[in-house]
Amino acid sequence: MTKLIIQIPCYNEAESLPETLVALPRRIAGVDTVEILVIDDGSHDGTAEVARRFGVHHIVRHRRNRGLAAAFQSGIGAALAAGADIIVNTDADGQYVGEDIALLVAPIVAQEADIVIGDRGVRDNAHFGPFKRSLQRLGSAVVRRLARAEVTDAVSGFRAISRAAAQQITITTEFSYTTDMLIQAGRKRLKITSVSIRTNPTSRPSRLFKSIPEFISRQLVTMARAYATYNPLRTFALIGGVLAVVGLLPILRFLWFWASGDADGHVQSLVLGGALLVLGTMTGLMGILADLIGANRKLQEATLLRLHLLEERLGAGADKGQAEQSPPSPRKTAA
Repeated sequence: MTKLIIQIPCYNEAESLPETLVALPRRIAGVDTVEILVIDDGSHDGTAEVARRFGVHHIVRHRRNRGLAAAFQSGIGAALAAGADIIVNTDADGQYVGEDIALLVAPIVAQEADIVIGDRGVRDNAHFGPFKRSLQRLGSAVVRRLARAEVTDAVSGFRAISRAAAQQITITTEFSYTTDMLIQAGRKRLKITSVSIRTNPTSRPSRLFKSIPEFISRQLVTMARAYATYNPLRTFALIGGVLAVVGLLPILRFLWFWASGDADGHVQSLVLGGALLVLGTMTGLMGILADLIGANRKLQEATLLRLHLLEERLGAGADKGQAEQSPPSPRKTAA
C-alpha cells in the first residue's frame, strides 16, 4: 500500500492556503492513500486553524518562525513518521498547479527515480521576467555541476521524494533547502530527474528574501558550503594552492634582486612570500583533516540510516503485535 503525503511549508498563509488545498488531488494513479501535511512555521495569522478547517491530516507547528529550510526538514521528519512512501513538497502561494503532482510522483511510482523536480520551463515561462530567467538558468547550471546531476530548475520547490531518499537527506542550511538538498542527493548518487510542470501567476513577492542580491548571496553561500562539505580535500587544496602560488611570487621577486646583487631592502618580499607559503601548506593540511572528518561523517550517516530502518521495523512489529493482542471491538446492536 503506497502512501503519498503532500507537505506545505507555511508562514502567514491563511489567505492563500485554502485555494492551494482545494487544488490538491485526492486520488493519483499508483498511489493508494493521499494525505496532506501543513508545517506552520510560527505564523500569527491563524494558518494552522485554516488548515484544520479544511481537513488537513497532519499539522506541525513551530513556536516561532525558523525559516523555510527548517520547515521543510520538520515536514520530512513528520511525513516519514506518518508512514509516507512518497513525499511531495509544494508552496502555499498557489504557484504550482496541484494536478501536476501526478506527473511528479509517476517516476517514483515506476521506480525510475529517487527525487523528481518540477521544471517550470524557466527559459519560456511567461510568469518570469528576462533577468529572473537568466538568473535561474545560471544557478541551475552551477548546481548541475556541483551535484553532478541533470537539474534544469534547481530552485523549484515543487518536488517529489521517495522514502528511501528522504531518509538520507538532512538539510543543514538555514536559508533554503532547494540547492542544499540537490547537492547532497547528487553526491550520494541518488537518481534525480525532472518533469515539466505548469505554474500559476504569483500574487505577491517571495517572503523568503527581500531582494535579488540577498537571494543570490545567500544561495552562493549555501552552494559553497554544501560543496565544501562533500569535497573538503579538493576545496582546501584549491585554496591552499592559490595561497602557495601567490606566496611564490614575492619570493621569486626577492631571488631576482638577490641574483642581481641588490637584495637589500627587499627582505619584506621574502617574509611575505614565506608567510603565504606556510599559510598555503597549513590550508592543505586542513583539507586532509577535513577529508578524514568527511569520511567519518559518511559512517555516521550510514549508521543513522540503519538506525532509522531498525526503528521502523521495531515499530511495525510492535503495531502488529498490538493488533493481534487487542480484542475485537463489540458490534453495535439496536436498542
